Amino acid sequence: MSTNEADTEMMSQGVMSTGDDTRIFPDVAACIDCGGCVVACNRTWDMPRDEQRISISTMLEGEEGATEAADVGGTRRINDPSGAVANGQQPGETSVPMQCYHCDNAPCVTVCPVDALVKKDDGFVDVRDDVCIGCQYCLSACPFGAPQFPGSNDGAAEIFGTGGTMDKCTMCQDRQDVGKGPACAEECATDAILVGSTEQIADELEKRDSGTFFNDEAMKVVFGEDEAKEAFGV
Repeated sequence: MSTNEADTEMMSQGVMSTGDDTRIFPDVAACIDCGGCVVACNRTWDMPRDEQRISISTMLEGEEGATEAADVGGTRRINDPSGAVANGQQPGETSVPMQCYHCDNAPCVTVCPVDALVKKDDGFVDVRDDVCIGCQYCLSACPFGAPQFPGSNDGAAEIFGTGGTMDKCTMCQDRQDVGKGPACAEECATDAILVGSTEQIADELEKRDSGTFFNDEAMKVVFGEDEAKEAFGV
């Protein structure tokens, strides 16, 4: 599978390429907590009403962020929450699309005792449903809350005290196989979900004058130490 450049031109601005070694990452400064990504995912994969593979985590809801001097006098809110945090300032209300980022250094893969989670050669992190025992170690290990256990209260899972089979974002690999971007990113009204190579994501964030928001350790988990250092300087 390779990047389909012709189709990429018809995708949202946030989807820069698809295919092998594609990464997905949020531009926190662009997220407006509209829920469009959640709706797109649920509709695309026909998810039950009480389940979802992507959610929006909103912090400091209703609070004003740090301000800076405006060109025309007075003050204005700093639009980049990452910049505010880096300067030790209050970022104010901040929304982060949370999903499986298919991490290069995926802790869920490392802790799974039965190898139900695998990091494939094409970069996607997959769940082997027939191997998962519902121990939920992956949930404890993931910094982003991606693993979900929708069957934890059903039948045998409840009787034996397991979490059932784990479910998570697939980064719409089936859509990428035919040259389409992940549904959440394609339908994001503000292009707050970026899809592409590590370099493309770093360049797009720089072009937008947006920060990464995640701390250095989280960036190394998502992109791997070498790529995080090369692309983001962490």
